[in-house]
Amino acid sequence: MARVPYLEPADLADDDKDLLKRPIWLAKALVNSPKAARAFFGLGGYIRHGSKLDPRLRELAILQVGWLAKSPYEWSHHVKLGHDFGVSYEDVQALIDDTDGKPTTLDAITRLVLQAAREITTGGEMAADTFAALQAEWGNELAIDLTLTIAFYNAVVRVLGTLKIDVEPEYQPYLDKFPLRG
Repeated sequence: MARVPYLEPADLADDDKDLLKRPIWLAKALVNSPKAARAFFGLGGYIRHGSKLDPRLRELAILQVGWLAKSPYEWSHHVKLGHDFGVSYEDVQALIDDTDGKPTTLDAITRLVLQAAREITTGGEMAADTFAALQAEWGNELAIDLTLTIAFYNAVVRVLGTLKIDVEPEYQPYLDKFPLRG
């Protein structure tokens, strides 16, 4: 059960109602602080709509964060969203296998993205050789965008966990199909 109420548009000032254009429970919790929600959604919006980062790779990086953080909300939402951006169920299973050190059919850049997400999530920073490999492949802009994406979603999973945001019923099937461990 969430630690703050899930607000509805009727609970908000007219200038803040737009914050619930995507009425997921995370948004409904964050609008308890409208200015913070607006800042949060600004960066999230850039990551999803402004960055030139390949959407499939972005979603796989986010999924890697959600898997490692054991975040039911993040994991279930991005299994679904990832599918919308080209992440197959085979990719999701391959991410799990790659995390476990098992062989996969993932290409080299996808494995590098997952490695970057694992390093930042578990160690607090990306290794120099991993960053250099991404930089050589993509240049500075996309290497920074990936870094920012991974770091932001590490913050997101901590917000979700602290606020105890529930998984909406429509996302539960994704969690059932790919249950988190532990």
